[in-house]
Amino acid sequence: MRAIFIRHGQSTGNAGVPCHDLAAIELTERGHEQARQVAASWADTPSLIVTSPYTRTRQTAAPTIARFPDAPVKTWPIEEFTYLQPSRWNGTRSAERMPHLERYWREADPDYCDGEGAESFATLLCRCEAALTRLAAMPVGSLAYVFGHGQFIQAARAIVADADLDARAKMRAFWRKGEPPAISNAERVGFHWQGGRWACSPRPRPARAGL
Repeated sequence: MRAIFIRHGQSTGNAGVPCHDLAAIELTERGHEQARQVAASWADTPSLIVTSPYTRTRQTAAPTIARFPDAPVKTWPIEEFTYLQPSRWNGTRSAERMPHLERYWREADPDYCDGEGAESFATLLCRCEAALTRLAAMPVGSLAYVFGHGQFIQAARAIVADADLDARAKMRAFWRKGEPPAISNAERVGFHWQGGRWACSPRPRPARAGL
């Protein structure tokens, strides 16, 4: 089977607007346009469409769902990685969070949890593995479009591409200050299940240049 993960389009959070509820962040107008471009670009009808429960992924998936009205749609727990305690950091700007982000990634403790509402890096990997297991159980020849979040998709790719690394090594390779996101808005990352294991598919072209 094949699974194509799609990061949500540009959100208000990506555009620098402070947020107070990570699950309720919405797409910008550019994000909505990216979602429409993704939907228009598909060459194959999916066997399943999956979305996280967060607003920005459901909005990104909406044009694809409309294009394929007969495809079943499921909501899975593939929401974004929240590694800083929301009650302390929601509503702050990235410059305020940066010293804490740097310390978190520098220490690279996959079992550390910052507090209520946050999760450890090891827990993120477990959620990704659970999603990949569910996808692998689909019938041979199936195709799933999975609308998710950048760091979740990045973690899934690390599980597949860096299977020889332990959780700490995966974490050390995960974040670099000053570098752009590993998965861009509306970017697609493909995987295929063959011979009892996952492999990364050739990188699909973006729906349109600039996405």
